[in-house]
Amino acid sequence: MSTPFTPPEVRHAVELLALRSLIRLVTEIDDNGAIPPRRLAGTLPDLSTHQLRSASDTAHAHGLVRIAPGAGLELTEAGAELADLYDAMARWARRHAVPAPVCEFSTRIRHVLDQLAPSLSTERADALSPLTGDGAEAGLTRPRTLLIQWLADNPQVARVSEPESVA
Repeated sequence: MSTPFTPPEVRHAVELLALRSLIRLVTEIDDNGAIPPRRLAGTLPDLSTHQLRSASDTAHAHGLVRIAPGAGLELTEAGAELADLYDAMARWARRHAVPAPVCEFSTRIRHVLDQLAPSLSTERADALSPLTGDGAEAGLTRPRTLLIQWLADNPQVARVSEPESVA
């Protein structure tokens, strides 16, 4: 499967999708349903107010959550698909005990995204070869395919904004 992503797009998408606060927000809503905005801090007490606001703003900006009247923050279709992608990545990482036999869900996601990143760039198509070998990386072909499909369906996540010029 070809990947239409430039190195800056891959870097941007991986950095965004690997944000611990975004992973926590998306998976919490996926696991437990909508969260009233005023209950975010109580629902995710391990995140600071700044992290919660940043995760919520990022998720809104990229179409992953919306505010449902009377319910609170809920996942959009793209957000629900991202939660499924996170689950697939975490299953692979857990099965292969990476990056460690016991670690946080978000750490597993970040590890898998870091493993997949080199194979997503149009300039690094050769990076796919380790993913098709006999080692643990071979199982990454499914998470990679799911990630590529998700990014293709949600190109706003990979879009790198132009730096503002200073006058």
